[in-house]
Amino acid sequence: MPGWVKWVLRGAIAVGGLGVVATGWLVAFPPELLRVGTGYGAKIICSNVFIAGRDADEVLRDDVQAPGHPLLRLVSVDVDLEGRLVRTAMLGVVAPSLALYRPGLGCANVDATDVDAARRLTAPPAEAVAVDANLPWPEGEGEAATDPRLAAVLADPALLGPGSRAVVVIKDGRIVGELYGPGFNRNTPLLGWSMTKTVTAALVGMLKGEGLIDPDARDLFGSWSGDGRRDIRLADLLAMQSGIAFNESYGDVTDVTRMLYLERDMAAYAASLPASAPPATLFNYSSGETVLISRYWMSHFEDQAEARAFPRKALFDAIGMHSAVLEADQTGTFVGSSYLYATARDWARFGLLVAENGVWAGRQLINPSVVAQMMRPTDVSDGRYTHGQSWQNGPEDDDSVHGLPDETVWMLGHDGQSIAVIASERLVVVRLGLTPRRLDHKPQKLVQAVRHALR
Repeated sequence: MPGWVKWVLRGAIAVGGLGVVATGWLVAFPPELLRVGTGYGAKIICSNVFIAGRDADEVLRDDVQAPGHPLLRLVSVDVDLEGRLVRTAMLGVVAPSLALYRPGLGCANVDATDVDAARRLTAPPAEAVAVDANLPWPEGEGEAATDPRLAAVLADPALLGPGSRAVVVIKDGRIVGELYGPGFNRNTPLLGWSMTKTVTAALVGMLKGEGLIDPDARDLFGSWSGDGRRDIRLADLLAMQSGIAFNESYGDVTDVTRMLYLERDMAAYAASLPASAPPATLFNYSSGETVLISRYWMSHFEDQAEARAFPRKALFDAIGMHSAVLEADQTGTFVGSSYLYATARDWARFGLLVAENGVWAGRQLINPSVVAQMMRPTDVSDGRYTHGQSWQNGPEDDDSVHGLPDETVWMLGHDGQSIAVIASERLVVVRLGLTPRRLDHKPQKLVQAVRHALR
């Protein structure tokens, strides 16, 4: 054998050996960024398979890989339909992650050693409700004819934005416009991401109305008793002005991605973070604060099974939001910052409840003072955020730039989710989709076009 051939073979063996060693290292000690990626994939696929009834490979391709980090293209998925488990890994073996579906609690990232314990946590799932298809929405699920004045608006891709999956327009309590993207319809539950925060504020408001919670309460968690965090009020958490140091940046291993995809007790992680400023002095948008709100209100129930049943009994079933699934972490705490699935029509029901000042079918479900907090901007956010987990303006721009009135209040979520409420006009516009922030979609343009068309 020629000498040069021997050297080539030795080099190839050496390179191959290094590859084996590197792969072995990645399997044994996967970087946290890779674990975040597979954790995200497992969670999103699990929820879409078991809640929305979508195909796992389609969700992996369209929802996880296409809009995300290039490394996500290395993720593979395996779904155990009988065990209601989703497993993901990179290159089949690196940074494996697991997500478990539990009826009534949705999907959660879990550790393989804790699956049985996590499975034992339950909440009553939505009961099968006979919905009258002949009754108009919101009493029933009858067909809704699009107002001819909105036809051109709902046919304009520039207004709908890239990746639009559902648009529902409510005027005077009725659906006047409705449109769905390919593969989606009025029965498809869709993730609201941070629109869930406003729902959490509503749940707190309902408990306040029952005299169970005081927004001015302090010393919220035992671990805060020994330092300045004991002065944080529940109202400060609701307004994102607690002063807790929480990094909400996505795309890397930060507080929000660590909490959502690496931590199994999300509230404990958020509660462990230090304060960076005194309460009520600094606005810092933080999903961690909303998870803490969930832990706090749930702690007011002696029976945690009763706490897990509360959102459905008190809110979802009361307004006909039967598709709604508020998901919990491995420990059973609701991820009230990020994880509520519901059909576009049911998201519109919640928007209508806010627009109608907390009244549903003649019944005052949420005290008007609580709704007012959802619409009242805070000073420390320079008017951008409200005292009730909502936004005063749509993404990036002041609403006045688009001709919207100052009273417009927004629920906004990751990847282009939005609900705009203009109470005086009895107008609600829901827009759901998969539209990464880099695409710079402005739902304000859609809302203003709807307003102009309906005049």
